[in-house]
Amino acid sequence: MIAETVCSAVSAAGLGVAAVTAYRKRFLVAVRLAAYALVPVGLVMTGVVGWLARTAFSPMAWAGFVVLGVAWLLFLTTRAVERRGGGRKERRAAGSTRREAVAPSSSEPALGPGSRPGTRSAGSPRTARPADSADDFSDIEAILKKHGI
Repeated sequence: MIAETVCSAVSAAGLGVAAVTAYRKRFLVAVRLAAYALVPVGLVMTGVVGWLARTAFSPMAWAGFVVLGVAWLLFLTTRAVERRGGGRKERRAAGSTRREAVAPSSSEPALGPGSRPGTRSAGSPRTARPADSADDFSDIEAILKKHGI
C-alpha cells in the first residue's frame, strides 16, 4: 500500500516537472520526462511493485539472488582466464599445432624460406611506379584545393 502511494507521488511530481518544462517551450525534454514519470505508475498497475515487495522480504528470493551472483562471478572468472590465454595445456597444444604453411601434396613450405609477407630484406628497396604515386596524391590535392589550402 505504501509502495503504491510513493510511486503515485513520484509520477505526479514527474508529470508536474514535465508540464513546467513544456511551458518553457522545451517539448522534447518534456515528453521524455513525462515518459519517465509514467513508469512508476505502470509498474504499480502491472503488479511488479507488489511482486518486488513480496520478494524483498523472502529469504528464498535472497538466496536465489546470491546463487545468481555466484554464477555471474564464475562466468566472469572463466572469461578472464580465457582472455589471458588459457591454461598450460591449452598453450602447449596451441604451440605444437603451429606450423609453416605447407601445401597438401608438398613436404616443403608453400612460401619458401624468408618470403613472409611482413618481412623485407635490407638489400632490396621497394620501387614505386611514378604513375601510381601521382594518382595517389591527385585525390588529396583535390580535397586540399576544395578547402582552399
